[in-house]
Amino acid sequence: MAQYDYDLFTIGAGSGGVRASRLSASFGAKVAVAEERYLGGTCVNVGCIPKKLLVYASHYAEDFADASGYGWSVGERRVDWEKLIANKNREISRLNSVYRKILGDAGVEIVEGHADVLDAHTVAIDGKKTTAKFILVATGSWPLMPDIPGAEYAISSNEVFYLTALPEKVIIVGGGYVGVEFAGIFHGLGVDTTQLYRGDLFLRGFDDDIRKILADEMRKRGVDLRFNTDLAKIEKAGGLLKATLTGGDVIEADQILNATGRAPKTRELGLERAGVELQASGAVIVDEYSMSSVDSIFAIGDCTDRMMLTPVAIAEGIAVANTLFNGKPMKPNYLNVPTAVFSVPNCATVGLTEQQARELNFKVDIFRTAFKPLRHTLTGRDERTMMKLVVDQSTDRVLGCHMVGPDAGEIIQGLAVALNCGATKAQFDATIGIHPTAAEEFVTMRSAVA
Repeated sequence: MAQYDYDLFTIGAGSGGVRASRLSASFGAKVAVAEERYLGGTCVNVGCIPKKLLVYASHYAEDFADASGYGWSVGERRVDWEKLIANKNREISRLNSVYRKILGDAGVEIVEGHADVLDAHTVAIDGKKTTAKFILVATGSWPLMPDIPGAEYAISSNEVFYLTALPEKVIIVGGGYVGVEFAGIFHGLGVDTTQLYRGDLFLRGFDDDIRKILADEMRKRGVDLRFNTDLAKIEKAGGLLKATLTGGDVIEADQILNATGRAPKTRELGLERAGVELQASGAVIVDEYSMSSVDSIFAIGDCTDRMMLTPVAIAEGIAVANTLFNGKPMKPNYLNVPTAVFSVPNCATVGLTEQQARELNFKVDIFRTAFKPLRHTLTGRDERTMMKLVVDQSTDRVLGCHMVGPDAGEIIQGLAVALNCGATKAQFDATIGIHPTAAEEFVTMRSAVA
């Protein structure tokens, strides 16, 4: 008889957990995955996918407005929020079914319920015990809520996707991906939108040129950005919510979306009982192979708080599967990970920011351009696209690529390949551009600005 019920028991059927489970099964492992909420995790259900669908929806307002510049007459238009959410829900349900099928096709057993880790090799799902040679924790993260009076009146990114009605006024608290993206979503759908951020400028960690230019573009569109401002308390005021800000101002809204960060979702798993060491935030402490302080328990994705991005969790899952069941110890590569914010307009980045490069004592040349996109020469829209390269003077290697503008994520994804191949500025310059495109600007910038 086998010593354990499974070779691998995964807790959490999000993007990382599903990839690790499927791949491990393909290597011959007997695998089960426990999920207590929804297949696909945050990204599929209340994150990346539904968020981008709402971004698409919000941009039609500008498309309709711009159409007249190209000779089109557009009649009456309005947002049917209920229809939009119903269509979004139908697509998410389809994806849930896809995840169920791909796990089943791979031979992975799906166990529905809450998992508790009892020891290094034992898990209980709603009280029923099972054993595994290895346990993989892939439970993701959960939205943080503010510790202020009236916080219970605010919603998080979990609830915002299921609002029954589109608010007339919304306050968004936070300056990360979720806050910035939903400011664009709500404003594009016609909602009076105010965004609060406690720091000088949102999107901390991004290149300063991205942060400044995106703020300018959002303000041009009419988003009320308030930096160095936070929420002090929330009160009910009839059918509205009254928000008192740290500076004393009071504003009202139908909804207040708190988007001030996420915490690893590990506290109710019993990991400490099994000897797994956690950070104060609840993040599982792991080594470069994603192994915890207990050598049979591994962890990937948001619950480790290394880099909270879906493709990174998937890469970590691939590495764990290869390490445990394919005889190929593998470490995830966190160098030059591209990322995009689906704001309006989009922004994206890969590699080092200018500030990071200088802090690492690189002597850098900065190449930067800003221009009106060709499309808007006829629409008259006052929008600027920005592109920037950070280049090491001593080796000519491109250290970072940064962009604000339409389809920034699509363009930066390709440049990430170049950076991971060690491309130099001379190689960028030797590349013939596609004309007329915005992307060609990345290979035609010739004069350093700094």
